[in-house]
Amino acid sequence: MSYLKASEIREILKVTQQEDVISFAGGLPAPELFPVEEISEISQLVLKEAGTKALQYTTTEGYAPLREWIAARMNQGLGTSLDKDNILITHGSQQGLDLSGKVFLDEGDLVLCESPTYLAAISAFKSYGCSFMEIPTDEEEMDMDALEKVLSTTSRIRLIYVIPTFQNPTGRTWSLERRKRLAELSSQYNIAVIEDNPYGELRFEGEPLPSVKSFDKTGYVLYTGSFSKIFCPGFRIGWITGDKEIIRKYVLVKQGTDLQCNTLAQMTIAGYLEKYDIDRHIAGIVEVYKKRRDVTVQCIRESFSDTIKFTNPEGGLFTWIELPEGVSARPILEKCLEKKVAFVPGGSFYPGGNKENTLRINYSNMPIERIERGIKIIGEVVKQYMKESV
Repeated sequence: MSYLKASEIREILKVTQQEDVISFAGGLPAPELFPVEEISEISQLVLKEAGTKALQYTTTEGYAPLREWIAARMNQGLGTSLDKDNILITHGSQQGLDLSGKVFLDEGDLVLCESPTYLAAISAFKSYGCSFMEIPTDEEEMDMDALEKVLSTTSRIRLIYVIPTFQNPTGRTWSLERRKRLAELSSQYNIAVIEDNPYGELRFEGEPLPSVKSFDKTGYVLYTGSFSKIFCPGFRIGWITGDKEIIRKYVLVKQGTDLQCNTLAQMTIAGYLEKYDIDRHIAGIVEVYKKRRDVTVQCIRESFSDTIKFTNPEGGLFTWIELPEGVSARPILEKCLEKKVAFVPGGSFYPGGNKENTLRINYSNMPIERIERGIKIIGEVVKQYMKESV
């Protein structure tokens, strides 16, 4: 327990439960886009036609028709060649990260990651006593030459954790060349890669890229996905994909964790996917989020000084703001919370710390008028703070 501390995002979310708070903090989907009526219809149908099955235990691996759909979807969209036995259903992709720690990590092992990286992954892995090494990143994300140098000179590396598409927290996307190179290095050095992809289907522009998993020749790359961002997060249904022998190990550790995921939730999702067009639903989400991304980026341009940098992501839920060196986002957050506006300071996304001049903005959850008002307030607070700090 000494390795663990409260998630900064979850703590901020407690504040943002107040309805008058404009929150850019958590990566929350827009609740008005949840298919509530369709889910109600399918849930009743499942209970009517297969209620005893839906309310009973099922296999740890998960509901077979849902796993078959996931495998087919990945094969079509990501260039993989999978079947249901490559898939384990998890409680969101987050559980896939925790199970990865159980499978791969002992105390004193080393995890390589992007700089910055997803803070809940840091928490999940840290509980197993590992250390982290951040690999330098640029506009195309992880520097492959720097990664290879570390792999060739460092012992006890057990995992490489990456988010190649619409990265959390920066929103950036890896190039095709770096995806291929990561798979090659994974095979060359026999190091497992966790490719986390909860946002990949939320693309606003540009062409989809093959997954790192699609270039995996030796089975060292594992892939996590989720229905949380494309359907609804409350069901907590995700999956992890990998070599069948490795997935059997994940099944064993999941049995010791929770036995299985919710049967009714899995069957309801499978029923929805059979009856309704998920691509049409995702297209509706993308249309809304793109507009909110555009407004967020425009408001940042108008409300912040030219001394800041920010990302303009091609998809996903986040943009990333870099303030001038020496300007900490934490006191800025305190001032913004007084004005009922919340965001996540960027320091927590760096395992090594010491990079407090950054912040993450989520644009998916707030309507446009609140985005405009909230970004303007953050910009005003930043300008005033920088003026007073001179």
